[in-house]
Amino acid sequence: MDEDIALAHVLADAAGAAIRPYFRRPFLVETKEDFSPVTVADRAAEAAIRALLAEHRPHDGVIGEEYGDDRADAARVWVLDPIDGTRAFVAGRPIFGTLIALLEDGVPVLGMIDQCIIGDRWVGAVGRPTLFGGHPAHVRRCGGVAQARVGTTSPHAFSAEDFGAFSKVQAVALDVLYGGDCHNYGLVASGHLDVVVEAELKVHDWAALVPVVTGAGGVMTDWAGAALRLGSDGRVVAAGDAGVAEAVRGFLLG
Repeated sequence: MDEDIALAHVLADAAGAAIRPYFRRPFLVETKEDFSPVTVADRAAEAAIRALLAEHRPHDGVIGEEYGDDRADAARVWVLDPIDGTRAFVAGRPIFGTLIALLEDGVPVLGMIDQCIIGDRWVGAVGRPTLFGGHPAHVRRCGGVAQARVGTTSPHAFSAEDFGAFSKVQAVALDVLYGGDCHNYGLVASGHLDVVVEAELKVHDWAALVPVVTGAGGVMTDWAGAALRLGSDGRVVAAGDAGVAEAVRGFLLG
């Protein structure tokens, strides 16, 4: 694990070096088949990571947002989202992040969230405390949903049915903040946000987040409370307080 963590830092450094020259500079924004945006920075960052994995972990699989799957059925698979929050990146908002995860037999065992502009970096690994800037990160406890600050990327990221479920949480929560993408989960790990609720996520959106949140003392599951693994349905709840997570899931499932 030490070697994998060290490699994850190298991968994040390479991705950041590919991304920073484009931040707040003119570039072409393309629209993919799923109507999400993609830029040259997304592709350059993932290409840089894949080149290093091919050199250092040639027998591991790779699942990436921009360049697809390579040996995705391997026992060890790296899962990459070079820029989670491309819309924020395009808008010049430094709340996007590079996500790097390692799955073993479909279960996240290592995760990194890296924000290469402001220097925020969280790294979590099974059996170890999550580190933020090299120091342990800790979630905060919360008295209930009515005292919780809840984050989600966008109301438009939910189906109509799922947004109806989320609205029940929104009606009770102390505050709801939109925007933030993966950065929100790091803020849960560091005790600034209490809950994140999202849906329609792909594995590259959530795999890196699980070790980060849980290693800081939080919980991250699907809406039914099941552990996240390859094949999960993309509806997630992350929270610093297990009791609040359970209450939020109760609202979501009616």
